[in-house]
Amino acid sequence: MLTVYGRHNSANVQKVLWMLGELGLDYERINVGGSFGGNDDAGYLRLNPNGKVPTLVDGELALFESNAIVRYLAARYGGERWWPADPAVRAVGDKWLDWQLSTLADALGPVFVATIKTEPERRDEAAIARGAARLHGCWQILQPALEAKPYLGGTEPGIADIVLGTMFARYRALPIVHLEMPALDAWFARLSERPACRTHVLRPIGTTPGEWARLERG
Repeated sequence: MLTVYGRHNSANVQKVLWMLGELGLDYERINVGGSFGGNDDAGYLRLNPNGKVPTLVDGELALFESNAIVRYLAARYGGERWWPADPAVRAVGDKWLDWQLSTLADALGPVFVATIKTEPERRDEAAIARGAARLHGCWQILQPALEAKPYLGGTEPGIADIVLGTMFARYRALPIVHLEMPALDAWFARLSERPACRTHVLRPIGTTPGEWARLERG
């Protein structure tokens, strides 16, 4: 039995749960982090010294970093469908996982904190607008990749679609003005039809700290 440590409304946990759902794997999920706490416990830190979520335990393997977990699950359990044998084919989608960490996360995180994690009366609207503009620019980088094909990896969704689809869902839930991006919107509509995406990613997140905490516990 696989074990996932992390709360269900963490986007990084959702990536892993979506991947598990696509693979049809059985697992146990244990609430850790956020209002659940536990991520500073000595036992948890032995599994994940960063004290963050998610953590995956598979037998004697304890693995942290969400994108590394998605890669591992695809390689270990996904076969050629999710982990192509040809490195060139695999790299087409894999590069977007690094892009998500190096570029997109750095733009999405501050806007999330400035909106969802900040009460409306304390929000700096000018700073939010600047952050949103930067975030929109990131998504524009992705747009051409989806104008010529339905998914980032080609004709079928791959690990890049899971990772960036989870982030796009979080982006669309932010209380900001969103740009019209037809290729991305059509791509996300296709992903939203997948049962694992609907189950693990298409969740309300709340637009205030109080709503966030309530939905986290729910």
